[in-house]
Amino acid sequence: MTMHEILERLLAFDTVSSKPNIALMGYVKGLLEEADIPVVLVPDAGGGKANLYATTGPAGMGGVMLSGHTDVVPVEGQAWTKPPFALTQADGRIYGRGAADMKGFVACAVAAMLQASRRPLRVPLHLALSYDEEIGCMGVRSLIDMLEAAPVRPRFCIVGEPTGMQVATGHKGKVALRATCVGREGHSALAPLALNALHLAGDFLAEVRGLQAEVAATGLRDGDYDVPYTTLHVGKMSGGVQVNIVPNHATLDFEIRSLAGEDVAGLITRLEAAAEGIVAPLRAEFPEAAIRVERLWDYPGLGTPSDAGVVNFVKGLTGANGTIKVAFGTEGGLFDQRLGIPTVICGPGSMAQGHKPDEFVTVEQLERCEAMLGALIGRLEAGI
Repeated sequence: MTMHEILERLLAFDTVSSKPNIALMGYVKGLLEEADIPVVLVPDAGGGKANLYATTGPAGMGGVMLSGHTDVVPVEGQAWTKPPFALTQADGRIYGRGAADMKGFVACAVAAMLQASRRPLRVPLHLALSYDEEIGCMGVRSLIDMLEAAPVRPRFCIVGEPTGMQVATGHKGKVALRATCVGREGHSALAPLALNALHLAGDFLAEVRGLQAEVAATGLRDGDYDVPYTTLHVGKMSGGVQVNIVPNHATLDFEIRSLAGEDVAGLITRLEAAAEGIVAPLRAEFPEAAIRVERLWDYPGLGTPSDAGVVNFVKGLTGANGTIKVAFGTEGGLFDQRLGIPTVICGPGSMAQGHKPDEFVTVEQLERCEAMLGALIGRLEAGI
């Protein structure tokens, strides 16, 4: 089966992160097993979602792992002119939700596995597909648990997120946090006698913005990133019932995307201290006043040295001379830090097209990815 045919089927599965991906994984599992490739599914607790891990080639050796996620972001509220869950090809582009991020690479990787199964590999090729990457690299963690217990781990990993087929060695880490603000309700006609939780959230938001300004002006810098410093960003604030009720509860969701070496715990501690500074003067009148900061989830950054073996190996496959770093996060930092697998990011398309209506990947990019994976198979035949 060709890469194009596989991609057409993958795009037809609606695998928005809030929905199951088991039908897509069943399709891939069937393709691989027809080629006598052993497949392991690692399901979630409900059985509606799963990770997939497959290996072709000799057992008991490290080999190279291709990694990708199968979930996509929603399409609601976007002005699509083409069907999002179908393949549309026009003007050298392939459109569909996930075409760039990142079913294009997944299709190339599955096709490469099928091709490799017919070749006399001296070193194995592995495929790792995950779920719930778009909501914080959550699903892949059970797959990592499985690999952590395995007697042999892959030698190298290529995460196929869209980089324009450039070799990316790093991305920032991320921690998602929530500030829960507690005030006291009251009638809006007597608003000064109550404690408005949304006002507390606004005061805390100002502290986040102030810390961001400080970090941008005086903090760590890495010129390889478009935004060369650690960022703090508030993405959601909610609270209140209606305008004539002073709200007693509000939440503010925010994130920190950090450079390697950033003292993230220190930044959080400073924000906790700022939160306490906001509410402490109010407690004489409002003992219940509080702003509690909690960590929701996180994933580590990736910082593979530019002279690492995996970097030179993948540059040799693509013909690249240099390397880049990317703004978006991946599961690569988890593979590197938890499993010790040297990892780079290299895949077809551009994240500038991801998460948008009429998402697309160019045919030229997919062909370059197929060429890279073809060269990889040749290296695995030669013993690397």
